[in-house]
Amino acid sequence: MTVRFVAEVSSNHQQDLTRCLHFIDVAAEIGCDAVKYQLFTVDRMFTPLALTQNAVLRARSAWELPRSFLPSLAAHCHDRGIQFACTPFYLDAVAELQPHVDFYKIASYELLWDDLLQACAATHKPLVLSTGMATMREIDHAVSVLAQADCEDLTLLHCTSAYPTPVQECNLRAIETMQRRWPLPVGWSDHSRSDAVLYRAVHRWQASMVEFHLDLDGTGAEYRMGHCWLPAEIQATIEMIHAGEAADGHGRKEPLPGELPDRDWRRDPVDGLRPLRHVRGMPPLETPPEMLSECSS
Repeated sequence: MTVRFVAEVSSNHQQDLTRCLHFIDVAAEIGCDAVKYQLFTVDRMFTPLALTQNAVLRARSAWELPRSFLPSLAAHCHDRGIQFACTPFYLDAVAELQPHVDFYKIASYELLWDDLLQACAATHKPLVLSTGMATMREIDHAVSVLAQADCEDLTLLHCTSAYPTPVQECNLRAIETMQRRWPLPVGWSDHSRSDAVLYRAVHRWQASMVEFHLDLDGTGAEYRMGHCWLPAEIQATIEMIHAGEAADGHGRKEPLPGELPDRDWRRDPVDGLRPLRHVRGMPPLETPPEMLSECSS
């Protein structure tokens, strides 16, 4: 299984198109399969009362991604050979994104919103659904809503919606629980910024996708919260995970090329001596490198 890596730009773009395009370049260079943005406006995300009472929420209008950026972002992703994805946070955003995205991501906070689930499914584009804070019953309902709306390609992401997430609260074993419950790919949406967590999610629990928050340089709006990776950090982790995948092999138990020279140097079942009787005295009988230091495993 080859895991897919999705770089979540979130609100680290600073409403700067040049910076947005640089995120795509960096994501491609560090080995990502997709870059994901978020499309929201604060006045369509929070109630008027919440905005009136909370200056921090009002200030998040500076985090909004300009819709005019969408064509350029999608085109640049495709030029770099990676996918463009986005999370819609209001109903009209689904249609606004449809000409541009390769897949939609539905955020954990929107999991209960049937209208949004149905609108995304109606596009017949692949969907990724994050499940932070959700119960199994709530996920059951969301999966059912999507199925009834003819969603044909769904990936679930286990997630802990804490920013950052302590390692002891990642609960990666829930990936297996979800895999058993639904016949769907299940991945991990990371807020831990821990390479150990990512290794474990992929190599122990077979996460099919890893989504992580990326910042370029530590100046993004969300970097100070502690859940965003820097490029060099996550690149090393991605490369290590893919290097481990190369060791999986074809799964057949049979001698591999590196073992063939040693096969004739096994103990003969008749006299218990090495090499096997059928090659004794047959020149050239070269000593394998592994035998020079004796005793091999």
